[in-house]
Amino acid sequence: MPFCTRPLHDSMIPSRGIMKPSISVFFPCYNDAGTIATMVIRAIQTLREITDDYEVIVVNDASPDDALQILNELACVLPPTFRIINHETNRGYGGVIRSGIAAATKEWVFYTDGDAQYDVRELKLLAAKISDEVDFINGWKIKRHDPWHRVWIGIAYQYFIKFIFGLKIKDVDCDFRLMRRAMFDVIELESNTGTITFELVKKAQDAGYRFAEVPVHHFYRQYGTSQFFNLRRVGATLIRIFHWWWRLVVKQEAVRAYRPKRAMQIASRKPVAG
Repeated sequence: MPFCTRPLHDSMIPSRGIMKPSISVFFPCYNDAGTIATMVIRAIQTLREITDDYEVIVVNDASPDDALQILNELACVLPPTFRIINHETNRGYGGVIRSGIAAATKEWVFYTDGDAQYDVRELKLLAAKISDEVDFINGWKIKRHDPWHRVWIGIAYQYFIKFIFGLKIKDVDCDFRLMRRAMFDVIELESNTGTITFELVKKAQDAGYRFAEVPVHHFYRQYGTSQFFNLRRVGATLIRIFHWWWRLVVKQEAVRAYRPKRAMQIASRKPVAG
């Protein structure tokens, strides 16, 4: 049965007379077969309420479950605004985020994980913050719903990362983000692991991009298991954190490399007098 493409009711069309943003949504997918279809369909439903120009992308990172088969079935019935990027070999969380950003074609890029611990319908809350004065809109968890040990480890990690990198946002670990695509004409992401979350925020902050924050809900995982906070990875993660601290805090690499490019980007958008 073809996907319903009913037109929006007038009351669902935001701000008549104001140009609607174009939005790319992407989901990292690894062991998310039980949730990814719902995430995709809810994203499409939500995007219809926000804009007429959108796309939804899933980056399947060599998921060992049947996520790819489910995504292929979705591709048969959904409009061409839905796309799949399939990694034949696992590239890690950072590799997935970089693939999703590279594939995005719209003015704004949103991502959240495919495990449904966030409600993609709350993208509307972030989209409401879009303005000429904002470049990066980040969610922050109203309450974290995870096993108690993950909650406490997460709090400790959060404050540690914010302190050593001087991050100004409330929740660097909240992967519910809406960002201007043009940011990535200036900053370059390198991480292949979960350290990409603070690399992204730190580089954007150091380049001079402007942030807004929105409270969002966080839910218990219904399917699969988390790949983070694995004790076997703690040592490797600490080494990567020190690596990035040395580069971004001590050597100020992002400030030196990206702030002048950001200034040029702003200058190029200013209307020429005359």
